[in-house]
Amino acid sequence: MEPPRPDAIEVTVVVVTWNALPWLEQCLDSVRGRDVVVVDHGSTDGTLDFVREHHPAVRIVQQENKGMGGGNNAGMRVAGGRYFFLLNSDAWVVGDGLDRLVAFADEHPEAAVIGPRLVNRDGTLQRSARGEPTLWPLATEYLFLRKLAPHTRLLNPLYRGDFAHDRVEEVDWLFGPALLVRHAAADQVGLFDESFFMFSEEVDWLTRFRHAGWKVLFFPDAEVVHVGGASHGGRLYVENLRGHIRYASKHRGPKAAERVRLMLLWSLRLRALVLRREHYREGIRFLSSGRADTLLR
Repeated sequence: MEPPRPDAIEVTVVVVTWNALPWLEQCLDSVRGRDVVVVDHGSTDGTLDFVREHHPAVRIVQQENKGMGGGNNAGMRVAGGRYFFLLNSDAWVVGDGLDRLVAFADEHPEAAVIGPRLVNRDGTLQRSARGEPTLWPLATEYLFLRKLAPHTRLLNPLYRGDFAHDRVEEVDWLFGPALLVRHAAADQVGLFDESFFMFSEEVDWLTRFRHAGWKVLFFPDAEVVHVGGASHGGRLYVENLRGHIRYASKHRGPKAAERVRLMLLWSLRLRALVLRREHYREGIRFLSSGRADTLLR
């Protein structure tokens, strides 16, 4: 499949799917008329039949499940346009939100990545502006410290408790259900690191953009509804833990990764004393099975 010339279109929408019905219908309807690439990871729920019947102009890439980063990479490799718009299959753009994002990006050539305001189906805010997940921000989350002062940056740095998501803001990274990415910046920095199967892949990528001198901006005047967890159903808790450790190892070194592993392990042990949930027990078994470097092999 040959990609269009980069100057032939403005933006290519990339949607990664795996058993994405029923949310995919709203997702694709919200970007109808755009250049769209759907990357499917082996759906068995009729996703591909639906796309072919109701969105015949959409280009389809089929491959084995390579996670969100690997799926988005496959879509971006066949995309044209000055921008990529990476949109989860359980998310959809409200109104002219994508046009607003592109116009804002054109006014801010220093920005590699711009994220819209994310909302739940009931219209409430999803906090998408995030702080870098180093040891202290992770500890405030996993040890429930942020519950003590959720609206402060000291005790809620990971979710930017000090930020109301009501203005343009330069951030460390953005939660990834909807990201507008400058094609030229991706050409410079490279695509997602596919060693992150799922979770932390966007953290790593946006960190690399920042280290290369680009900005990551939150833009509140475009809105995207995000269901959340629809494709994986919350079944990948261990992958989330592994992502934290992999990020620490890659950007802070092996000692930092081991400190993150130990903090996660003891926090889950404390949680399991109070809440007897299976995914906590799975996390404890994983984190107890070796040092950080072993868990990343």
